[in-house]
Amino acid sequence: MLLALWSPKGGSGTSVFTAACALALARDAGSASGVRVADLDGDQPAMFGIGADPELGLRDWLRAGPEAPTEALDRLLVEVAPGIGLLPRGGGSRALEPAAAAEAGAALAVALGDGPVTTLVDCGSAAEPATRAVVEVAEVSVVVLRACYLALRRAVHAPALARTAGAVLVEEQGRSLSARDVSDVLDMPVLARVPVKAAIARAVDAGVLAARLPELLARPAADLLQRTGISAGRGAAA
Repeated sequence: MLLALWSPKGGSGTSVFTAACALALARDAGSASGVRVADLDGDQPAMFGIGADPELGLRDWLRAGPEAPTEALDRLLVEVAPGIGLLPRGGGSRALEPAAAAEAGAALAVALGDGPVTTLVDCGSAAEPATRAVVEVAEVSVVVLRACYLALRRAVHAPALARTAGAVLVEEQGRSLSARDVSDVLDMPVLARVPVKAAIARAVDAGVLAARLPELLARPAADLLQRTGISAGRGAAA
């Protein structure tokens, strides 16, 4: 199973929510085969409290092109929490032409979707051909955004939206747009709602998200996993 998460605008919380979903899924009794997080944006090492970014990662695999060996992905995997392996972004530059990069991204999505391990992909803004191809090929893709006019405007015009099943709404006090407004504008359901709370920010800032996942974040993560059919919800938010 392959779940891709992306956002039309930076600072929406995609990386935090991707990590939360991985942690919630790893707790689920039906996830004995483990969970992978594929980081195409670059912030997942910080989410899991890793001090230094691994030098090799998915960018290096993508740079090899669509014929890159699938088994090479296993050598990039770093264990970051019980039951969770991270495929880091790495430092490879984007040297491929757009068409080849898109083919490599599609090949990556197929490789990540094979097998019993559920993989969650942090696609960032899905602005590059490779990351956009992952969103398009993934079994389920969701957009993470705030109830912000600029975010909605960008989302509506983003090519990745055409292959997106639903939205995760990061809710801030004082916003005039509601979940229903977001659903109507994007013409898709809001699958989970994440409150902006100090407890979540403190866990991220202190680097303890993996050890102390706040319930305020665990519950919407479990909601998304259940509503997309990835998890039956057993113990995900416990």
